[in-house]
Formats: sequence, C-alpha cells, structure tokens
Amino acid sequence: MKTFKNLLAVVALLCATSLTVLAQQQQQVNKVRGYEFTTVKANPITGIRNQGSSGTCWAFSTTSFFESEAIRNGHADTSINLSVMYSVTKNYIEKMRKFIRMDGYLNFAEGGSFEDVRHSFEDYGVVLEKDMPNLLPGEKRINFREMTAISNGMAEGAKKAGGKVSPRFMEIYKSILETYLGKCPETTTYKGITYTPKDFVTKGLGLNMDDYVSITSFTHHPFYTTFAIEVPDNWRWDLSYNIPLDELIQIMDNAIENGYTIAWGSDVSETGFTRDGIGVVPDVEANEKNFVGSDQARWVGTDPNARRAQINNLNEPGKELTITQQMRQEGYDNKTTTDDHGMQIFGIAKDQNGTKYYMVKNSWGPAGKYKGVWYVSEAFVRYKTMNILVNKNSIPKAIRKKMGL
Repeated sequence: MKTFKNLLAVVALLCATSLTVLAQQQQQVNKVRGYEFTTVKANPITGIRNQGSSGTCWAFSTTSFFESEAIRNGHADTSINLSVMYSVTKNYIEKMRKFIRMDGYLNFAEGGSFEDVRHSFEDYGVVLEKDMPNLLPGEKRINFREMTAISNGMAEGAKKAGGKVSPRFMEIYKSILETYLGKCPETTTYKGITYTPKDFVTKGLGLNMDDYVSITSFTHHPFYTTFAIEVPDNWRWDLSYNIPLDELIQIMDNAIENGYTIAWGSDVSETGFTRDGIGVVPDVEANEKNFVGSDQARWVGTDPNARRAQINNLNEPGKELTITQQMRQEGYDNKTTTDDHGMQIFGIAKDQNGTKYYMVKNSWGPAGKYKGVWYVSEAFVRYKTMNILVNKNSIPKAIRKKMGL
C-alpha cells in the first residue's frame, strides 16, 4: 500500500511538473513580439489634430504639409497653427459655384483634394487658427452633419432648378458656412506683423504655390504626362504627373531624406491599415501556411481572433505581398483602391526585421498606440497610394527632367 501511495505521489508530481512546463511553453508561444520601430529620419511637424465627424482630411493633411514647409524654410516653428476651416470655407464656396454651373452634375460632398488647399492658399491665402478657430466657442468636436444636410438640400434644389438660381442663392449658402464654421477674417497677425491672408502665405510663411505638384502612378495614362485622377473628390479636375511606381518611391524617399514632408492620399479601408497605428499588406496565404504548422497554432487552435491577427500581421511583423505596377492598376480599376483619406508623411523608420516604414501624421486625434502617428510599410504605400503632393524641389533632378519640370 505504501509503495502504491508513493507511486501516486510521483505520478502527481510528474503531472504537475508537466502542466507547469506546458503552461510556460504555451505562454512563450503566445507571447506577441509586437512592432518595434527605430526612426531613420523624421522631419518637423506640428501637433496632432482631430477632424472629428467631417470629411476634411484633405484640408487637415495639406494644411499640416504647408505648416511643415514653412518650418523647413525658416519662416515658422512647430508651434504654428493655421486655420483649416478658412480653406474649407473657401473651397466649399467654389465647389457650390461649380456645382451650379454644371447643373448639378458634379460631386458635391465634404471631401476634396490636396490641390484644393493649394488653390485656396494661392487665391485667398490663409489665416492663423486663432483668428478662425477650427472649433467655434462651446464646441468640443468638429461635426459637419447638420451643416452638410442643409448644404446638400440647397445643392439638390439648385440641381432641380437646372442651375438657374436666384442672385441670393450664394449669399444664403455663404451665411450657412459662416454660421457653422465662422467668419473668414480679413487679416491675421503673426510674430507681431499683420498680414492680409494672401500676403501671409507669401511673406509670412514664405510659400510659393507654384512650387507644389501632385504626382501619381497608373498605367491607364502614359507615363511622364499629366491627367486628372478619375475620382469623385477631384471636383476641380486638377492634373497630376504620372510616373512609374519605382520613381514615385524614389521621390518620396528623396523628399524625406532632404528635409521635406509629403501630403499623402491613400486607401485606408484595408484590413492591414489598423486603428492602432499600423499599415501593412499581409501575404495572407503565406502567413496562413506558416501559421498552420507552427507551435503557436498548436496552442491557439481554432481561436478565430488569434488566427486572424497572425495571418494579417495585426500584432507583429509578418510576410507582406510584393507590390507591382500591375497590382496597383488592378486595385484602382476594380475599386479596391479608392481615395479614402489624406495624411502627411514626415519620416522613415524600420522595424525589428529591418523593414522600411513611412511615418504618417493622421488627423484622427491622438488615436492608436502611437498617439496619432501611423507606421505604414513601403508595400502598403506602393499598393494603396492614390497621389502625393510634394515640393518640386524635392524631386531628384533626373526624374524632374523626365517630368518636364
């Protein structure tokens, strides 16, 4: 009997030890490495902002881009804060005018393009945020829903009238914008000097709007020509230079390396663009094969959330697709790549595996793990970039010559 009890004790000890070892192994297998980034080059940017419930990413990103340009040329520092709503107001007025001239056959929505801000800076200037706040007194968050509903009602009325509206139509529309967004001031004061909005752009910020060009990369138009990107938010039909994908990346890298930032338009509806600050293009098929035969799969089993995270590179670096010019074009043609969102690229970083990422300033407030900054892989940028706005002086000379600049 004593021998049997001793045998049971030994078995129990072995079981406990085995369970402890298994638990430790499971814990080790399930441990997520996470993303670890090292900055290679980061250029100055201003503070993170929040566009709230408004489709104004185009204005927030381009305004931030021009702020960085003023910092780069020595006319400002990172404390500068330009009014986004000044440019929004000017562009919404221009959009309504064109909508009427087109008898209502024009996209009338909150969205826009980088070129819209470039045009409004050139034609109307800009003011400091303190002189035309992005939030009116008493507001805690930007919300365009009510204003947009009223504006859309006016636009629909103009369309039904075939564009034949009364002389008071635009004055009424301007008063709506002024009610919700504030009044556009006639002057702004910076560093003790008072400027008109147009003089502020050229003299106060040292910016020349002729220095900025939009660039894209698609094969349905010839390379080294210009064309209007066929997306609804390009309501002005502004032209972009069309160049090969590899040269687009060369321009972006050269810009960052030489102290410039980039206004970046992209599709962000992909699984790989997380709400926690990561943008990647996972090779789902390869990751699935690796996962099925791994020790991690043994412990995770059929947990759908863990499996999804693993094959989509949501929690740690994994294999990504190799992006070609053809893949880009197919995404554009089949509408899996659309002009979702405008942001600002300001730097380059590498993860623990040496993979290159672009550092992106977003306009969703201090969201995600990196408090408003996203790390987006080169694969994602190659695949999902709609267009960029850059200072033409940041383009390598050989490419500029091909573009005719």
